[in-house]
Amino acid sequence: MQYTSAVVRDETAGIRVDNALKLWYIRSVSGGCTEGILVVPVVSVVGSSNVGKTTFLERLVRELKSRGYRVGTIKHYKHEFEIDQPGKDSWRHFRAGSDVTVISSPRKMALVQRLEAELPLDRIVSKMETVDLVITEGYKHADKPKIEVFRKEQTDHLVCGPDELLALVTDQAFELPVPQYDLDDVQGVADLIEQRYILQAAT
Repeated sequence: MQYTSAVVRDETAGIRVDNALKLWYIRSVSGGCTEGILVVPVVSVVGSSNVGKTTFLERLVRELKSRGYRVGTIKHYKHEFEIDQPGKDSWRHFRAGSDVTVISSPRKMALVQRLEAELPLDRIVSKMETVDLVITEGYKHADKPKIEVFRKEQTDHLVCGPDELLALVTDQAFELPVPQYDLDDVQGVADLIEQRYILQAAT
């Protein structure tokens, strides 16, 4: 189903959480009715292997959390993975054939679901309505603004074009019309995200 181009930006149609106005994408449904889908801003951290994407993402999450924002993260993985512990009850549930297995405690919850095909990123994000921002590691081919981490000792080229980039985090200057930050300047990148997506949505 195709999304329309309409994005509602007034407070009567949004939800204000921690001073960040969530936006609603409007899509057409049968019978002439419309349905609102709550989405949050998504920024993807991308780059070649071993340039420090995870390390930078960790520091960025901590910085945004220190500013009072609720942050969700998604790791894109191309292969099979196992997050449960072999032999534990929930692992046995899934191994027995359960299509959806949830393990829940007073402080955390985890869900494992069988898929016939990989879910689109927007559909995953739509399940994360309690956060103010989602940061992904990977998804370099998705249509989300990207922060590319570049380290010259690990690679000699960028994986994204300038039109895809929100910013570069790099130890080498590039002649590109893109904001560029030192590898340690996590505060600067957080400022950019805050101004571009979180505070702008709240005005």
